[in-house]
Amino acid sequence: MIKAEGLCKVFVRNEAAQGKKKLFEKKQKTKQEFYAVDHISLEIGKGEIVGILGPNGAGKTTLLRMLGNLMEPTDGTVSITDELGEVLTDSVEIKKRIGYLSGNTKLYNRLSVREMLQVFGQIYRLTKEEIDRRTEDIFEILDMKSFGDNRIEKLSTGQTQRASIARCLIHKPDIYIFDEPTLGLDLLSSEAIVQFMKQEKERGKTVIYSTHYMEEAQYLCDRILMIHKGKIIASGTAEELMKQTGTNNLRDVFFSLIRGEERADG
Repeated sequence: MIKAEGLCKVFVRNEAAQGKKKLFEKKQKTKQEFYAVDHISLEIGKGEIVGILGPNGAGKTTLLRMLGNLMEPTDGTVSITDELGEVLTDSVEIKKRIGYLSGNTKLYNRLSVREMLQVFGQIYRLTKEEIDRRTEDIFEILDMKSFGDNRIEKLSTGQTQRASIARCLIHKPDIYIFDEPTLGLDLLSSEAIVQFMKQEKERGKTVIYSTHYMEEAQYLCDRILMIHKGKIIASGTAEELMKQTGTNNLRDVFFSLIRGEERADG
C-alpha cells in the first residue's frame, strides 16, 4: 500500500512586475511561490488501478514523482507498507518496491532490449538466472518476443514505450507509477500496455498512472482522482463521478468539474 498525507510541493516562478513601463525599458520580475501540489492526501491499496486526471499544469507529474520517491516534498509524507503492514524506512528497499515510468524516460539506444534488462537486473542485484527468467516472462507479458533482441534505436515509438515499461518490470515491483504511459501510441501498442496494467492488477499489484485519455481511464481505473491547480477536486469511481456531475462520460465529468472550479475562483 502507498499512502500520502498532506503532500505539498512549492516552486518559485518569476513574474513580470505590475505597472506601466516605458518603451524599451527592461521589465522587472518578482519571485512568487506557488503550490504545484497543495496538501494532497490519498491511500492506494494492493490490486487497485488509480488514474490521475487533470489539465496540463495541474500537478500530476509532480505528484507522481513525489509518490515515487523521486522528488522531495516541501511538506507532508509518503509511506509504503510491506506485506505485513509495516512502513518501510530503508530508501533502497522502497525503491525496489516501485517501478516508475516518466514521460521522458531515456534508454540506452545502442543496447538491445534484452541487454538493457540485463544491465538493470544487475543494478537490482538479481542473479543471471533470475534476469534470464524475468526477461522471458516480460517478453511474454508485453508481447516483445519479435523485437526483444533488436537495438533500442531501431524500435518504433510503441516498441520503445514497451521497452521502457520492461525496464520497470525486471525487479518485480509491488507498485507501478506511470506518467502518461500510452501518450502518442498507436492503438495496438496502447492496448498492449492497457492489458498489461490489467494483468498486474489481477496479480495484486498497485498501479497509479496519469493520462489525458478519458475513455481509457473510464474503462481501466478502479478509482479516479481529478486534480486541478494542485488539489484533488474529486475522487471516486467513474460511475460515482458521473452521478455527482450529472454526466454520462468522464470527458464531460472533467469539463464540469474544471468549470465549477473556475467559477468558484472567479
